[in-house]
Amino acid sequence: MCHFLMTACFYKQMPCEYLSLDTMEKWIIFGFILCHGVLNSDATALTLWKLALQSSSCLALFRDEVFHIHKAAEDLFVNIRGYNKRINDIRECKEAAVSHAGSMHRERRKFLRSALKELATVLSDQPGLLGPKALFVFMALSFARDEIIWLLRHADNMPKKSADDFIDKHIAELIFYMEELRAHVRKYGPVMQRYYVQYLSGFDAVVLNELVQNLSVCPEDESIIMSSFVNTMTSLSVKQVEDGEVFDFRGMRLDWFRLQAYTSVSKASLGLADHRELGKMMNTIIFHTKMVDSLVEMLVETSDLSIFCFYSRAFEKMFQQCLELPSQSRYSIAFPLLCTHFMSCTHELCPEERHHIGDRSLSLCNMFLDEMAKQARNLITDICTEQCTLSDQLLPKHCAKTISQAVNKKSKKQTGKKGEPEREKPGVESMRKNRLVVTNLDKLHTALSELCFSINYVPNMIVWEHTFTPREYLTSHLEIRFTKSIVGMTMYNQATQEIAKPSELLTSVRAYMTVLQSIENYVQIDITRVFNNVLLQQTQHLDSHGEPTITSLYTNWYLETLLRQVSNGHIAYFPAMKAFVNLPTENELTFNAEEYSDISEMRALSELLGPYGMKFLSESLMWHISSQVAELKKLVVENVEVLTQMRTSFDKPDQMAALFKRLSSVDSVLKRMTIIGVILSFRSLAQEALRDVLSYHIPFLVSSIEDFKDHIPRETDMKVAMNVYELSSAAGLPCEIDPALVVALSSQKSENISPEEEYKIACLLMVFVAVSLPTLASNVMSQYSPAIEGHCNNIHCLAKAINQIAAALFTIHKGSIEDRLKEFLAVCTVFILG
Repeated sequence: MCHFLMTACFYKQMPCEYLSLDTMEKWIIFGFILCHGVLNSDATALTLWKLALQSSSCLALFRDEVFHIHKAAEDLFVNIRGYNKRINDIRECKEAAVSHAGSMHRERRKFLRSALKELATVLSDQPGLLGPKALFVFMALSFARDEIIWLLRHADNMPKKSADDFIDKHIAELIFYMEELRAHVRKYGPVMQRYYVQYLSGFDAVVLNELVQNLSVCPEDESIIMSSFVNTMTSLSVKQVEDGEVFDFRGMRLDWFRLQAYTSVSKASLGLADHRELGKMMNTIIFHTKMVDSLVEMLVETSDLSIFCFYSRAFEKMFQQCLELPSQSRYSIAFPLLCTHFMSCTHELCPEERHHIGDRSLSLCNMFLDEMAKQARNLITDICTEQCTLSDQLLPKHCAKTISQAVNKKSKKQTGKKGEPEREKPGVESMRKNRLVVTNLDKLHTALSELCFSINYVPNMIVWEHTFTPREYLTSHLEIRFTKSIVGMTMYNQATQEIAKPSELLTSVRAYMTVLQSIENYVQIDITRVFNNVLLQQTQHLDSHGEPTITSLYTNWYLETLLRQVSNGHIAYFPAMKAFVNLPTENELTFNAEEYSDISEMRALSELLGPYGMKFLSESLMWHISSQVAELKKLVVENVEVLTQMRTSFDKPDQMAALFKRLSSVDSVLKRMTIIGVILSFRSLAQEALRDVLSYHIPFLVSSIEDFKDHIPRETDMKVAMNVYELSSAAGLPCEIDPALVVALSSQKSENISPEEEYKIACLLMVFVAVSLPTLASNVMSQYSPAIEGHCNNIHCLAKAINQIAAALFTIHKGSIEDRLKEFLAVCTVFILG
């Protein structure tokens, strides 16, 4: 490589060190195609020509337009007499390029990867070396840029004998270290400025002044220019850098071009060719000035890869190859970073393409970051699945098999029989005999850590005045996947009405959250924000995308499956166990009600749904109760005359018996009241579980709410009391008057019925229930069952229904709850005794 540079330069000068080899090849090939006569007369020129032909198959004309050099040169020389030897040289060089160029450039890229990695590591540890080693940084960037562009250009334009030489799965690593070096230069620009300002004023100015003083002949114009060089450099100081002064040496560099023009004419009294040391020194000084005021331009000159904008397919293919190789995924951030280069290829004379290139840079950057986030999300999901499986092994439902095996093993050991293979206990997967043994979970964690390094590499990047934040892509994907996973883990099947037990779902969610919390060890994201966004949405009926949540799924299941089977006589409420239990029936249920309604399951449900979700569950339960009350009111209206007479004649047994025979739908009244009682019993279980959960999480707040509720003065206004009851109910505390039931029943508005009439219907409803209770004695299912400490037809829930309905109705109608319940007891007692 240096052979090209040293031969091409008239004298050794600093810019030749980082000059693009691609540019040098263009000069050589196009120059000798135009001046082909030199090839027959100059052996050095012929050698350069052959070296260039053997290195490449095509050159870039403009962006992705290429020039096939062997074919063009051969077509040209075929028509020129006496160039048969050159044609043979071209064919030999073409064969050499096809056979060896790919492997040669592959080895160059391999060397550069190692060299750039070492250079980037040293500079990150000792950024002060950027000053004295700046030339090596720009040389490394230039060489790496040339090799990347060569591969990009030849991947689709060269007949390949070995396709592997043109598929570089490690190209991302080379680009990454280029970006790291560029980042060091931008970050430590002031360090480089301090170094070169001191270099220019303390060394370059002195040496240049000595060279000028030793000139034998120095015309006035040249002397003025060189004196201005010395004066400009001498006036520099480090304080200018510390004060943030903007340097501009463009005038000085323009004067150097002017000086070269003056000294290059044939009649110049001062010939630059005769004073090589002066030329070398001035080129060094010019390089030093660029290190002070043109670092960004130098980065563009030596490491611009905006050409990728016009090789989108190859660009995307390289990115996919990078993600497929776990060891390279840590460098995948290099591809979105390259999108920041694209605006460098726009030209001020072609403004219409600016938006097209800008849109392409935005779309590619968005696609790359999105794919990286998806890959990380998939790895995290796989890890979560593994952890959920491990957590599932610790559930109580699996201990029965282990106990059974232990018992069988003991008994069969005594009889001398061989039993079934012993079941592996949880935790065996963590026992390793060799550290070299790698599990699937290890591989997933390794791949995730590599990819997260890339996502966490830069906090944000600016592409065409748009800011991209890689971590936000990951956060967004984790929120979406966490939401889908939680709903998916319910395993809800609408056809069979199957659903996961709340405790099992809670175990899986906690395992999932544990994995997500560990992500903070890999990448700086706020995982608590993810939890808040997702879990709070799950406490609502629908999430932000309009999809059903676990709140809606469990609410529907408990209402439409469990409580419906209670109404059908397949399940009964067990007050002592505080749970619903299955009753022995001909049609066995597909689920065990106790496993979904005992205190541990209801607490798990409260943990999952939270206060908002439990409030929604309560509101749904109250809606069903209000619909039952609406039907009861219709039955009261049908029997209003009889009930009115019974209300005033309850002390006359004979008349009451006669009136009772005139009542219709007595069984329906009791059945609906029983359903209300069952729903209220289930709600009391849910409220108690909510109170237990909140007492664990926020004990001081719950104790304050209890204190509010327990110290409401009797003379307190009902509106104020209801506000306190509503607060208490939200915390799971039992209230004398259920505020949710009051709200649900208040929403029932009957047309053409006055408030007085509504109050009368409420009073008559209590009378209807009172006179209907004795009929339960004739029902076989009303017999008390010691097994469940209640009745198989759940009539033991009637008391709760009567108390809660009476309290709610007479609160709404501003009646005396105590007086109405006394009236209820009087009617009921007289009717039973009569």
